[in-house]
Amino acid sequence: MKTLLFRSLLTLIIFSCMDSPDQKYSPIVSLQIHDLIKDSLLNIRALEIEDNRIRAVSAIGDSYSVDLRTNKVYVNRVNVDTINFRASAIVNNNYFTLSIGNPAYLFKDTELVYKETHPNIFYDALHFWNSMEGVAIGDPVDGCMSILITRNGGTSWNKVSCEVLPSSIDGEAAFAASDTNIAIVGNHTWVATGGLSSRILVSHDKGVSWSVVNIPIIQGKETTGVFSIDFYDSLNGFAIGGDYTDPNAKHSNKIRTIDGGISWEVVAQDQSPGYRSCVQYIPNSNAKGLVAVGFGGINVSNNAGESWKLLSDDSFYTLRFLNDSIAYAAGKGKLSKIIFK
Repeated sequence: MKTLLFRSLLTLIIFSCMDSPDQKYSPIVSLQIHDLIKDSLLNIRALEIEDNRIRAVSAIGDSYSVDLRTNKVYVNRVNVDTINFRASAIVNNNYFTLSIGNPAYLFKDTELVYKETHPNIFYDALHFWNSMEGVAIGDPVDGCMSILITRNGGTSWNKVSCEVLPSSIDGEAAFAASDTNIAIVGNHTWVATGGLSSRILVSHDKGVSWSVVNIPIIQGKETTGVFSIDFYDSLNGFAIGGDYTDPNAKHSNKIRTIDGGISWEVVAQDQSPGYRSCVQYIPNSNAKGLVAVGFGGINVSNNAGESWKLLSDDSFYTLRFLNDSIAYAAGKGKLSKIIFK
C-alpha cells in the first residue's frame, strides 16, 4: 500500500512538472503592432498596466488612460507649469507619477506628496515592493545616489541618508529612458546606474541596507552604461544599454546574471542589438524569453540573451507585458499594443 501511494505521488509530481507553464514556452518569431494613440507631440517613457486599462505619463505633463475594452483614450494634465514625467507606478488604485528635474515632483494621483529642490536633482525610476512600500531612484546628490522610500502606501516619502548608501563615483548617474532602472523580486532590489561608471546597487531587505556590484557593461562616457534592468526571479536577471549617441555599437552592452546579481557576464558580444532603452522578460518563459526595445527597433531573444532577432524597426522607449503574448509599448509619437507570435 505504501509503495502504491509513493508511486502515485511520484507520478503526480512528474506530471505537475510537465504541466508547469514554464515548460510550455514557445519561441517568439514574429509580432503585430496596433497603434492605440498616435500624436507627434507624444513622448512617453513611463507605462503601467492596471486591470483593463493602461496608464501612461508623458514628458510634457500629460497623463493618459486607455480603456483596453473600448480603446477609448482619456487625457489629463497635472497643473504644474514646467514638468517632465519619466517614472510612474500603480498601487492600491493610486497612480504615482515622478518628474525628473529641479524641482522634482512626486504625485499620488493629483496630490503632491513629495517635492525636492536641488541643482543636481534628477529622478529616473519608481517601483513598489508591495502595497505599502516603494522606492524611487535618482542621480547622485551629496555623494550618493538619490533614493526615496515610502512605508505608508506613498502618503509620504523620505530620502535615504548617504550614510547608509554606497558612495557614488564621479560621473556615475542613471538614465530616465524607460522607468526600468529598478528591478524588484520579493524583498530583493536591484538598481542600475550608468554614465562614466555603471554599477548595480543591491538591497535584500526592501531598501534598509545597500551594497554595490561592479559590472562588465560598457561605461566611461556620460552616455554609456545600463539603461534598463529586469529580473525573472530571484536568480535570473538581465541588463541592457550601450551608448545612445552610438546606437549601432554592440560591444559589452548586454549582461546577464544567474546568481541573483552577485556576478554578471557579457552575452551576445558584438552581436545585435546595439543600444536599447528597455528590456523585459517574457512571462512564463523560464527566463529564456526577452524583449528589448529602443529607437533602433524591437528585438527578441529565446535563449536567455545568447542571441537576438530583430522583429521590427518600429521605435519605442519602453514596454510592459500584459501576459506572455501581449505587451504595450510607448515612445515618441505613439502608444501601441504588440502581439507576439
